Amino acid sequence: MQSFCHTAAYPKPVDVTTHHTLPDFIMNRGGVSLRPGDGVIHSWLNRMLLPDTVGTGGDSHTRFPIGISFPAGSGLVAFAAATGVMPLDMPESVLVRFKGEMQPGITLRDLVHAIPYYGIQHGLLTVAKEGKINEFSGRVVEIEGLPQLKVEQAFELADATAERSAAGCTIKLDKEPVAEYLNSNIVMLKWMIAEGYGDQRTLERRIKGMEEWLANPELMEADADAEYAHVLEIDMSEIKEPILCAPNDPDDARLLSDVTGEEIDEVFIGSCMTNIGHFRAAGKLLDKYKGQLPTKLWVAPPTKMDKDQLTAEGYYGIFGRVGARIEIPGCSLCMGNQARVGDNTTVVSTSTRNFPNRLGKGANVYLASAELAAVAAIHGKLPTVEEYQAYARELNATAADTYRYLNFDELDSYVEKADTVIFQQAI
Repeated sequence: MQSFCHTAAYPKPVDVTTHHTLPDFIMNRGGVSLRPGDGVIHSWLNRMLLPDTVGTGGDSHTRFPIGISFPAGSGLVAFAAATGVMPLDMPESVLVRFKGEMQPGITLRDLVHAIPYYGIQHGLLTVAKEGKINEFSGRVVEIEGLPQLKVEQAFELADATAERSAAGCTIKLDKEPVAEYLNSNIVMLKWMIAEGYGDQRTLERRIKGMEEWLANPELMEADADAEYAHVLEIDMSEIKEPILCAPNDPDDARLLSDVTGEEIDEVFIGSCMTNIGHFRAAGKLLDKYKGQLPTKLWVAPPTKMDKDQLTAEGYYGIFGRVGARIEIPGCSLCMGNQARVGDNTTVVSTSTRNFPNRLGKGANVYLASAELAAVAAIHGKLPTVEEYQAYARELNATAADTYRYLNFDELDSYVEKADTVIFQQAI
């Protein structure tokens, strides 16, 4: 699969040429080609995965939420695509085991940041560059204790292992959320065929593979006596406030109470770390705000499907009313290679990483959940824990509606398109 998520928003002339020529090159070789404006490749590619399979990609955030992937350089990725194999020295694993109950106001992004936070406490990770310790680096991170996560949620955890410099990640899920995801994705792939995406034969083979798994659903799991380089246990009942990563290091995990009051200039809600639930949550909080925000707010949904659904539900109207700058689906500020925040600004971002100068020259960037980012956009500063929890209680009252995911098999416009593909094939 190839996409244009790094170049679609503000293309240079050379990018426009590539937009026109690369798709045919990919599809003529049996690949799947996305279109400019479709969105982030990971959010699409995840929907084409089969359980317990191995993959690779030329981006460090190619981190499968089902199965496992080992990102690589472009040359090795091309070798794997051409031959179906890639050389790999199988690394050791670090087991991250969650236990206990999630506390009120705590989001999955806070659990993502709990891994470096607890890693620091247990001596597996240091922030200081001199003599730096990173026991996750070059190893597979195996995550368990959250078996009922939706696959979209599981990707948040897998995605962030790139910031730990891990070789790969696996997440132990129950069969039910995986089956739900595949049933949705079968409809999406049929919709893609109906919309003229190719290579059609490749999409049809993947649909067949998903249907075969659903007919006999089995998932691999670790041996009971498996050995690990380290075991990191995280008790969710101990996490009672959001965890952020401070400027400008994704390893520098801190509690909200440690950074409360920091003035914020800009907020970015987007990247492959987000899904539609994050934008609904942000929209519901912003809807109660009257007037122009004290911050510059950027909004960039990960896919055009998210954009269309958010538009239909009225959230784009909310974002526009508060003065948000809405980017086309794609990486946007996360890469910082096109749109950028202002020089020397302080930013709250839902992006993957906050390396120096990545989002903007001299910018100080905090990584946080979309929920906390929205509160920061409203207040113009990092709120107190009490202020944040007041907003979190409002969201909790509508959580079932807010955190609905894109199950395409339940959306009439996609089902109707999928049905036309079945009819055409029958003929």
